[in-house]
Amino acid sequence: MRIFISIVFIVFVSQFIGQNSAPKYSNEFLNIGVGARALGMSNSIVASSNDVHSGYWNPCGLTKLDSDLQIGLMHAEYFAGIAKYDYGAIAKRIDSSSAFAVSFVRFGVDNIPNTTELIDAQGNINYDRISYFSAADMALLLSYGKKLKKGLIFGGSAKIIHRQVGDFARAWGFGLDFSISYSYKKWQFAALTRDITSTFNAWSYNLSDEMLETFALTGNEIPQSGLEITLPRIIVGAARSFKLSENFNLITELDADITTDGMRNVLISANPFSIDPHFGMELSFKKMIFLRTGVGNIQQSSQFNGKEITTVQPNIGLGIKIKGLSIDYALTDIGDASVALYSNIFSLRFNLNPKPIKN
Repeated sequence: MRIFISIVFIVFVSQFIGQNSAPKYSNEFLNIGVGARALGMSNSIVASSNDVHSGYWNPCGLTKLDSDLQIGLMHAEYFAGIAKYDYGAIAKRIDSSSAFAVSFVRFGVDNIPNTTELIDAQGNINYDRISYFSAADMALLLSYGKKLKKGLIFGGSAKIIHRQVGDFARAWGFGLDFSISYSYKKWQFAALTRDITSTFNAWSYNLSDEMLETFALTGNEIPQSGLEITLPRIIVGAARSFKLSENFNLITELDADITTDGMRNVLISANPFSIDPHFGMELSFKKMIFLRTGVGNIQQSSQFNGKEITTVQPNIGLGIKIKGLSIDYALTDIGDASVALYSNIFSLRFNLNPKPIKN
């Protein structure tokens, strides 16, 4: 209880300190999600996470690894292949009660043409003056989970963030996540606080004289070095497992993302807190074949006639586990039911030592 009260106090203090200066959607690439299993369940995975991806979702889940060492990989493309989203992680059991993981996330757009110097000093268009650059957001997560006593687990992550726009702008940031999980019979409960003390990105800019002149001539504001603050986000979840028969098992989970940066376009929108619920389930056959589905991203969207309607994003997923290899697939936003674009996502998980460690 004291730990929970301390977490709530830190979140509230961080929220009020940064409320006036923090932009919405800062470091939003870290909220997309990783692993096709989770994405197929609409990111409803915080309580039931139990593999290498737990370094991202909930470090407590690292203590539930079913092997000594796991590796996870994922690649996805967004906006018709313009943006690339890549993820890789490795998790290792330390002993029967603790484990750690290292995860890397990159979301970027490559080969962007830079036309700020397209016109030379004489006013001529010279296509040889076009250069190309990448805009990418990257994060390295170092995660740890530890069992305290029966059913109770705590975990945390330290993350280093690097954001870069060619050679023109870059930022470095550091943040902390904290999680706690509790299991009771067939129930699992979890709470994860991302950026618990707020995450600060320090931006710096390196603009040539030609680019500064172009900015001035086109009426664009010249960017100044400064800090970007990411306020805490709390994710709570509850999951329950059902044994339907000797071969079939079912896991259902309901999560809610609680943001602290003001009103967002989610189901429960308020200031300063907004709540975004999402639900997912996974049906397994002999723990070898998995069928998943989920619903989330509940929003209000405007129609051409001016009417406001509520949209949801349904997802589905499939998974196959063959010895030490797991292959997962997710199709997000089935039938284009929400304003988001659908994506096909694949991820792999390798158990390098499939034999589980006895507790």
